[in-house]
Order: sequence, then C-alpha cells, then structure tokens
Amino acid sequence: MTLSAYIGGIGVLGPGLSNWPHAAAVLSGTQPYVAAPTVLPTPSMLPPAERRRTGRVVKLALAVASEAASSAGTDPAQLPSVFSSSGSDGHICHEICQVLASASREVSPTRFSNSVHNVAAGYWSIATGSMMESNVLCAFDASCVAGLLDSMTQVAVERHPVLLVAYDTEYPPPLHAKRPIPDALGIAMILTPERAAASIARIEVALTEEAADKLAVTELEALRLAIPAARSLPLLRMLALRLKGPRDSRLPRRIARCRAIEPCA
Repeated sequence: MTLSAYIGGIGVLGPGLSNWPHAAAVLSGTQPYVAAPTVLPTPSMLPPAERRRTGRVVKLALAVASEAASSAGTDPAQLPSVFSSSGSDGHICHEICQVLASASREVSPTRFSNSVHNVAAGYWSIATGSMMESNVLCAFDASCVAGLLDSMTQVAVERHPVLLVAYDTEYPPPLHAKRPIPDALGIAMILTPERAAASIARIEVALTEEAADKLAVTELEALRLAIPAARSLPLLRMLALRLKGPRDSRLPRRIARCRAIEPCA
C-alpha cells in the first residue's frame, strides 16, 4: 500500500540548522554546513507562567511546529497533530532522579508534569487554543518514521490536514552514557490530502526493505545516525533539491519513500 499527501509548511531546528530555509540551503548544497549547538527560542506563544516552566523538549517542538504552521498560512488551532519523540525531556528527568537520590526526595509537581512524554502536545494545545485530537508516539529510534506513517494514515483515511512534529533532545550525564543523543533536533510538516496554495511537494510513502538513504556530508550523516528525529534529513534533502528546480515542476511529484527516513539498523 502507498500513502500519499501534499506537504505544506515545514519547520526545522537543530545543530547548525536554524530554520527550514537555512536547512534547505544546507541540504541542497547551496550553503556549507557549519556545526553549531542548537539554540532554542523562548516559546513566546505561551502565557508567561507556562513559558517559565518549559524545558528543552517543549521549546524545540513548539518552535518547529509554529514555523511549519506559519509558513503554511494555517490556523494551528484547527490542525489535528501527531507528536513523535524517542523520549521525554532528559534534563528534567535528570533533575527528578537527582531529587529522588537525595535525602528529601521531594519531587516538584511542576517538574514531574513537564517530564511526561506528551508534554509538548499539551503545551501546543495551550499555546494555540487547539481542541483538535493529538496523537503522541514513541518508537525509540523509529519514532520519526512512526510519526510520519501515523500522519499519512490520518490524511489518507480521515481526509484532513495533519501537523507532524518529530523531535529529540539530548540527555545530560550520567544518562547521556546510555542514550548518547548529542543535541536537540526537531522537524515539523503540514500534510494535507489535497493540493493547497501553500503546498510545496507531493509525497508518497510505502514500506520497504531497502536500506535507508545516507547523506554525503559527513557531519550531517553523523547527525542522522545520532539523533532519531534526524532520520528525516534525507527526506528534507529531497525536498530542498526539488525546491531548487523550476517552480512549475514542484507539483505534483513523488519525492520520497519511507526508506528515505528509515531508522538505521
């Protein structure tokens, strides 16, 4: 079975990738890749009280989701969503573990609520006022592709737009030794069943036994292997290369199969 959809807005944030236009230039070879730590913006779309409580996962997910929705010209409150990540906020989990290992063992309810896996989806609904359904998935290193398949299935069956957000953040020591994700990286896409004014490409997805696509730039390939959400980089590269071509050839065009972001073995 092949699932198809149109891609509208895109959001990207990661090491050396500040947003989708910058990432597209790097992935298409227009600009060289320059490694730099991920800088997470303050989620200004949240009320001040909630803004102060957010950790790195929420900042990352909201940044890429809002970029995708903005570039698509879509009301985020009207978008069903799929949030997919291989874990929760590693820094907050580390803080909780430290407290549990202390004499007091008094865990802050606020810190605990921000440690759960669906925290980003919850803050997104607060920020946008959305009452639409939201699926939150975790499939270890396959989390990104699991989110894509869930989103594409919703588009095919329900025939409505879906916001896909895939993201991962690093863990501090000593957790980092067991889960060595080097930095934060997230991507977001608006997927629609029909071509819209903001559509930039058409995607078809099918399961395959073929090996995952690799990236020629050594540093980008290292990111692909190290961060689960970065399994999306070959797909984003296909999109970036398509956008370098003539505007009238952008749509409709099959740009990727599921193998393009399959997790490595």
